[in-house]
Amino acid sequence: MICFPNAKINLGLHIVSRRSDGYHNLETIFYPIGMRDALEIIPGPLSGEHRFFQTGIPIEGDPAENLVMKALKLISAEREIPPVDVHLLKKIPTGAGLGGGSSDAAFTLRLLNDTFALGYSHDHLLRLAAQLGADCPFFIRNTASFATGIGDMLEPVSLSLDSYFLLLVKPDIAVSTKEAYAMITPLQPAISLREIIKKPISEWKDWMKNDFEIPVFKKYPEIYAIKQQLYDLGAVYAAMSGSGSAVFGIFKQEPPWQSLFNRHFVWTGSAK
Repeated sequence: MICFPNAKINLGLHIVSRRSDGYHNLETIFYPIGMRDALEIIPGPLSGEHRFFQTGIPIEGDPAENLVMKALKLISAEREIPPVDVHLLKKIPTGAGLGGGSSDAAFTLRLLNDTFALGYSHDHLLRLAAQLGADCPFFIRNTASFATGIGDMLEPVSLSLDSYFLLLVKPDIAVSTKEAYAMITPLQPAISLREIIKKPISEWKDWMKNDFEIPVFKKYPEIYAIKQQLYDLGAVYAAMSGSGSAVFGIFKQEPPWQSLFNRHFVWTGSAK
């Protein structure tokens, strides 16, 4: 079977407090977008082990430590899964703040549940996803959500960007999430994103902030320049997603962007 794990963007992101376990409490709005990887699971050699094959954008590190394989191992610890070959075509950039790895992991759980008729409930999949990473539970639900805790506590949000054009630009810069958090001083927001998201999109520019932007823009001015270019093109709202380095703009209609970002990865489309 095959599925197509999608990316997400963050509409605002507040780092609220530092936790005793080394993580940070935050609040953000996760929103799914139509940028996708492709993930396929097929029967493997009966006498063999699970195998992982990856094409597309290269992924650094040990393949056995890929979140897809960690998801497979997590399921295999609970249920007997026959040998499978897992094929991942990577199209969502890494080090971009788009949640591509988390999405791949969550979709692996969903795909295994469907392929082998495991009968896992939605809540069980959420619990498994939370063991793989803070963003993973969102991709089980995969609808606009207000997230708190470390990003794993989710509330549905009534929001649709279907009528808007999205332009996303990622420079050839990979921002380390660990590094980005190290540059942040947690602060309770004056107004929660739960309230800000209810405001008209035309007002988001004045109210909705991503706390990572100030330190990341200071270190990587090129990312800040992209955000300003998106506003110059007429974006209703523009922001860096997560800890970066991808920056997105929300437009009422497609702007003349084609000659501006030749050196960067660009994705255009609508919301998921």
